[in-house]
Amino acid sequence: MAQKRYIIEVEKAKEASDGRPTMGPVYRSLFAKDGFPPPTPGLDTCWDIFRLSVEKYPASPMLGRREIVDGKPGKYNWLSYKEVYDLVMKVGNSIRSSGYGEGVKCGIYGANCPEWIISMEACNAHGLYCVPLYDTLGAGAVEFIICHSEVSIAFSEEKKIPELLKTFPNTTKYLKTLVSFGKVTPEQKQEVENFGLAIYSWEEFLQLGHGQSFELPVKQRSDICTIMYTSGTTGDPKGVMISNESIITLLAGVKRLLESVNERLHEKDVYLSYLPLAHIFDRVIEELFIWHGASIGFWRGDVKLLIEDIAELKPSIFCAVPRVLDRIYSGLTQKISSGGFLTKTMFNFAYSYKFHNMMKGENHQEASPLFDKIVFKKVKEGLGGNVRLILSGAAPLSAHVERFLRVVACAYVLQGYGLTETCAGTFVSLPNELGMLGTVGPPVPNVDVCLESVPEMGYDALSSRPRGEICVRGSTLFSGYYKREDLTKEVLVDGWFHTGDIGEWQPDGAMKIIDRKKNIFKLSQGEYVAVENLENIYSQVPAVDSIWIYGNSFEAFLVAVVNPNKQALESWAEENNINAEFKSLCEDSRAKNYIIEELTKLGKEKKLKGFELIKAVHLEPVPFDMERDLITPTYKKKRPQLLKYYQNVIDNMYKSGGK
Repeated sequence: MAQKRYIIEVEKAKEASDGRPTMGPVYRSLFAKDGFPPPTPGLDTCWDIFRLSVEKYPASPMLGRREIVDGKPGKYNWLSYKEVYDLVMKVGNSIRSSGYGEGVKCGIYGANCPEWIISMEACNAHGLYCVPLYDTLGAGAVEFIICHSEVSIAFSEEKKIPELLKTFPNTTKYLKTLVSFGKVTPEQKQEVENFGLAIYSWEEFLQLGHGQSFELPVKQRSDICTIMYTSGTTGDPKGVMISNESIITLLAGVKRLLESVNERLHEKDVYLSYLPLAHIFDRVIEELFIWHGASIGFWRGDVKLLIEDIAELKPSIFCAVPRVLDRIYSGLTQKISSGGFLTKTMFNFAYSYKFHNMMKGENHQEASPLFDKIVFKKVKEGLGGNVRLILSGAAPLSAHVERFLRVVACAYVLQGYGLTETCAGTFVSLPNELGMLGTVGPPVPNVDVCLESVPEMGYDALSSRPRGEICVRGSTLFSGYYKREDLTKEVLVDGWFHTGDIGEWQPDGAMKIIDRKKNIFKLSQGEYVAVENLENIYSQVPAVDSIWIYGNSFEAFLVAVVNPNKQALESWAEENNINAEFKSLCEDSRAKNYIIEELTKLGKEKKLKGFELIKAVHLEPVPFDMERDLITPTYKKKRPQLLKYYQNVIDNMYKSGGK
């Protein structure tokens, strides 16, 4: 049987010209072979998404949060679409009566909650630019974003107000009004008023525009609705301007995709909101849910309580970043391996049987209904019992975790890829296509995609295995970086957005992300090293949780800092009669040698070149984290910061000659 191909060619490849390298053929999704989804009449802006759903589903539950009774979490309490609409109108009137209207920048700061969405919809209604202030970027970034985008009014979670006040006096040049999602203390009121600004509690602000009503401005598709600052791995955050059209186009494409694989959304769907709304991934998913009149329940803001919130809410669609899915995976595998012999044997047998059937092309419901009932039902119940779609985005999900969850979760597991600049979802893998494991799937049916050769890295978009920088064209693209025309011109060339990621087309039309364009350096013998590609390979070693590889043009070999897997390292120590706790194991030279051997073994299996093997490691017991500024909020490594933090360690590894 010929393999099905999920993409169609719409333009021929282009030869190199004007100093630009060759570009491979332009492809789009098979689901768009007769054109992209047409615009929905009357649906031109993000405000229309909400307004139309209020008309269609006024009594449906829209936003929910858990009530806390005597300090204990209870059931979810819901606001209907109509109730949310009434609050949005009040907030909008209060914003306008404070003197803010179209084009004004409105900051929103804090963890996801109903007030976040209500403030955002009020911005959508009155044509303000919604500027999320990143929860995880720390005070420096919050100050930078307020000043750079000139935020005049900011909504903030109650416990974030002290963080906002730390940005005074620098931000008071722009910021004139603060609104708490909760209460305000007398001291805070005093401090804010000393600077000549106004601050309101949520209840006070709702009353502010009482008795006044303001015409809603006419909004265009091309109007900017949000400026999202992305945490660059280098330099200041960049403000990505996203128009109504980008979001509307994206949603139409995602809807077409879900319908093409028989997974349409409906008003009974339930979503757990915990991934930051300050990120495009969660923002567009929540817009998608609002468009379908579905329900959004909020978490309590604590990762340790996430599983409890899931059990209470019973979501039908679960979105996650790999970090969360990794946690679920290790929790499950630990449970299985600590179970008795019978449990383990039964599980492994059920797993192999179901995986084998799925490989033959059966979907997950047909592959083994019996084992689903006896063995895998518990996993499904752990996610509340109703999950039918698990979406992973923001960073690569490792193939073994994706494979495991596709078999045991009794739900479709889809990995997506996109950037803030492409309004999130640009590629999504398809359910039932097990061959797409480890890829991000074919393009979503609303964009054109091609690869551009990167000769200096040896990637050729015209070879039989087409590889190159992923370039995207279409209406989902951003409108530019705010006040940074220079940076916009670097990445947007002739309508093509250059992502900086290196991809490889698969025969079935799926895209595999294999490298990052910028993360390339030369060793002293003149060999180029594509470090991201190596890190992806080496992180397949079970004893390695995370790895950062370093080299430079003065040295002839590579070194690495590794977060070892605690369980794996401790059981290796036990087998070798080494008695030590995890922290001191990490300092033990025998443990380092063990990790180097494991890395080398895998490197040779994967036919890596000699200079791509790791010659020295430092074992770091504490995972790379945001507290030390070593990773971005989407868990991408900040290489300059890692180098600064581990400079001494690196110097010592090179001094000892990689021994």
